[in-house]
Amino acid sequence: MQSPLEITFHRMEASDAVEARIRHKVAGLERVYDPIMGCRVVVDAPHGHHHKGKLYQVRIYLTVPGAELAVSRAHHEAQAHEDVYVAIRDAFDAARRRLEDCARRQRGNVKVHATEPHGRIEMLVPEQDYGKIETSDGRTVYFHRNSVPDEGYDHLAVGNEVRFVEAEGDLGPQASTVRPVGKHHLLG
Repeated sequence: MQSPLEITFHRMEASDAVEARIRHKVAGLERVYDPIMGCRVVVDAPHGHHHKGKLYQVRIYLTVPGAELAVSRAHHEAQAHEDVYVAIRDAFDAARRRLEDCARRQRGNVKVHATEPHGRIEMLVPEQDYGKIETSDGRTVYFHRNSVPDEGYDHLAVGNEVRFVEAEGDLGPQASTVRPVGKHHLLG
């Protein structure tokens, strides 16, 4: 870490044991995401209740390249936060998840849902139970009646827009699944 760890106790006495636990947790965060530039942790015991003990709140502020992350585990979220160590654990678990998400985004390792290829029916041969799709990039892909779910083959017409899953067949590219596209979808 480039700047020293800051630990602040608010409305409570400072504790060497609590500080040691926080330092241990910060070291764990650095194993998850090494380029942490700065970290500030605030442990707060907002107020005592007449019938309950103090419910601790832990806030963690992290500075990493290109981002600043703030994590707060408020006292009202869990009765277990009457124990400062549970509040610390929960806050650092949330911080770890945020750092993992940040690291994935910075690596560009986020899920992208690929869309199925699309095209138009260019030919149907109902007596032989097959057809051909002209893809958006100008190729021709064969498909069989069985590739169209829910007996949809009988409702296809030349010119219909479809999405399909392409596979390599014995005679070249073929569609293993063909789904008609509604009128509100436009091909690019």
